[in-house]
Amino acid sequence: MDGFQTISMQRAPTVTGLPGLAAPVQRGLKSAIGCVGIGLHSGRKIAMSLNPAPAGHGISFRRTDLPGTPEIPARYDHVVDTRLCTVIGLPGQPEVRVGTVEHVLAALAGCGISNAVIEVDGPEVPVLDGSSANFVFLIDCAGIVEQNAPMAVIEVMRPVRVQDGAAHATLLPCAFGFEASVSIAFDAAAIGTQALSLRVTPGSFRAELAHARTFTMAGDVERLRAAGLALGGSLDNAVVVDGDRVLNPGGLRMADEFVRHKLLDAVGDLALAGAALRARLVAHRCGHALNNTLLHALFSDRANWRPVASEAVPFRVSRSPGARQHDQRIAAAAA
Repeated sequence: MDGFQTISMQRAPTVTGLPGLAAPVQRGLKSAIGCVGIGLHSGRKIAMSLNPAPAGHGISFRRTDLPGTPEIPARYDHVVDTRLCTVIGLPGQPEVRVGTVEHVLAALAGCGISNAVIEVDGPEVPVLDGSSANFVFLIDCAGIVEQNAPMAVIEVMRPVRVQDGAAHATLLPCAFGFEASVSIAFDAAAIGTQALSLRVTPGSFRAELAHARTFTMAGDVERLRAAGLALGGSLDNAVVVDGDRVLNPGGLRMADEFVRHKLLDAVGDLALAGAALRARLVAHRCGHALNNTLLHALFSDRANWRPVASEAVPFRVSRSPGARQHDQRIAAAAA
């Protein structure tokens, strides 16, 4: 659901298409793959498929249940709602929208996928277990292929800051990688104050972020459902907190799962820049709305950023248990 993030990068070829990490070449899916799940907010059973797309296509969502199967580009300027999730849509067509896009976008970004078409037969992406882990699994099953085109990069040239009360987020110039410094503060004792700093690479995304689940407060559940939200939410797809207690029978997957999910969300939200960001983001108590406001602020002034074409150097996907060390070696060589 709501998310955070921080970023950093370098001109030398790097290892992924994350928002913030410039892959040397674009990458796509080898084959199509699908699943069926429940929509977190609609409560509907939804079929989704991840499909290959050619170089230069980018990421898009296609509503197969609507006449003409309209397609929505996954871009910040197509965001139409940010209440508890990120919703994208087509201008002037309120029925053409797809919600809860952040978890699958984070998975695609975390796996370095530049081009894909995501088909759904309903108004949102299925929530699955509330994290990005199952989407990463689907991507791995489909396979990843390099495409004969360099990855486009957006380099942040000067600080860009947005604020809403106590929440704030800043994009800063950075020499290398996609780094995140995220902090959260909740009254619920089970969450409290948490912070996380991470250089996001394919290895670190899989190991540190992908399994972190979305969460909510027990006291908010009825209010959300009265507003037509969280109709598909359950202890199978969200962490539910009541004061100092986590209500899920299995507890947390990691002690700081809450801030890790915030960062996961931010990876997905900032992927809506439409290209890899070379930047560092520092954020406190921000969510989908502020993340989107930050991208609008970045692109509102051409002096804030510049396009950088990465070098088309082949990159081999590592699927071994040593993937993190592989990423670190490449990063060190590029530094």
